[in-house]
Amino acid sequence: MNSSSPSIARIAFASFIGTAIEFYDFYIYGLAVAMVIGPVFFPRSDPAAQALNAFLTFGIAFVARPIGSLLFGHFGDKVGRKSTLVASLLVMGISTFMIGVLPGYQQIGWTAPLLLCLLRLGQGIGLGGEWGGAALLAAEYAPDGKRGWYGMFPQLGPSIGFLLAVGSFLFLTGYLDDASFRSWGWRIPFLASSLLVIVGLYVRMNLAETPVFAKAVHVKLPFLKLFTHHAKPLLLGAFLMVVCYALFYITTVFSLSYGTSRLGYTRMQFLTMLCIAVLFMAAATPLAAMASDRYGRRPVLIAAGSAALLSGFMLSPMLESGSTISITAFLCIELFLMGATFAPMGALLPELFPTAVRYTGAGAAYNLGGIMGASLAPYLAQQLVLRGGLPWVGGYISVAAAISLTAAFLIRETRGRGLA
Repeated sequence: MNSSSPSIARIAFASFIGTAIEFYDFYIYGLAVAMVIGPVFFPRSDPAAQALNAFLTFGIAFVARPIGSLLFGHFGDKVGRKSTLVASLLVMGISTFMIGVLPGYQQIGWTAPLLLCLLRLGQGIGLGGEWGGAALLAAEYAPDGKRGWYGMFPQLGPSIGFLLAVGSFLFLTGYLDDASFRSWGWRIPFLASSLLVIVGLYVRMNLAETPVFAKAVHVKLPFLKLFTHHAKPLLLGAFLMVVCYALFYITTVFSLSYGTSRLGYTRMQFLTMLCIAVLFMAAATPLAAMASDRYGRRPVLIAAGSAALLSGFMLSPMLESGSTISITAFLCIELFLMGATFAPMGALLPELFPTAVRYTGAGAAYNLGGIMGASLAPYLAQQLVLRGGLPWVGGYISVAAAISLTAAFLIRETRGRGLA
């Protein structure tokens, strides 16, 4: 790296700040789904139908994310990482702000949920282009032997983004009555995201292109080369991500909805419990990243995936225990395991693909995993509760973990693989 290149600390911060902002934008919608989206945009339905409709709008973004990864991945592999990351942040920021000013059903009728779905699509496309570029930014600059550690910084973004999202709703819940929160208060976190986006754009605009990309030989259609020559790592990478998504969205979006509607907790109480739990996710991220540099990506994923599979059997007894301590402990365990399964992916997914298709491949694998593990997770969990009870939701987590475990056994170890 020459003297004009940015420091690795600055690169780590740039990869972290972007994912933190984009995941903040993404998560505030998930929290809003659990609290207000149904009544505001689907008021003519009964409460159960409102929840199901809201969860379906939540899933739209996951369908859009692979589209975003292919779109931004094409330009990221052709034009460069920097400019593509700036564009993805803008798409996410504009979509989020527009949700914050979108009138509800009472004002414009069915146009409101229709526009909501379109903006949620925009959020998904923006986030689909974000993670792959941020992970590559860290991985392609990382020193030898420390790619897992530096690939951890974009993986920290979701923890901090979620903490900011929960904190903002917790603050509003504490200072606004329920009517004010449902009327206009829930919009504030969406509008405030524009300030964070400005910060992220400033950081991203002052980056240089990665040296690995600058020396690469580029192909005309990266996605075509990806599907014809790298389909196996693409699918295995996607399957590896399934457990991460299932753990996170069952623990946060579904559990928040279930805790406030079935268990009798107030929004403030359950959001406080989630704030505590997400700290465990943040703590697990650097620990798993360091372990992946020392022992390899596969051993960490196999150990964490095995624990996640067993944790599915704990969901029903701990959530239905009636004990705040037991419920909080379960949330902490699940998000700790999410951090442990998620952290190595910041290095592993970029290591699966050559430079010419790395942005497209890493992003596509990451977001295809989202479709399988998260797009319908809150919706399916709601249906499973209605039809079979909480043990079936725990089974959902265990099945997701089994899918990722199988992929971890099938994939080759990537630690030490060169990116040039």
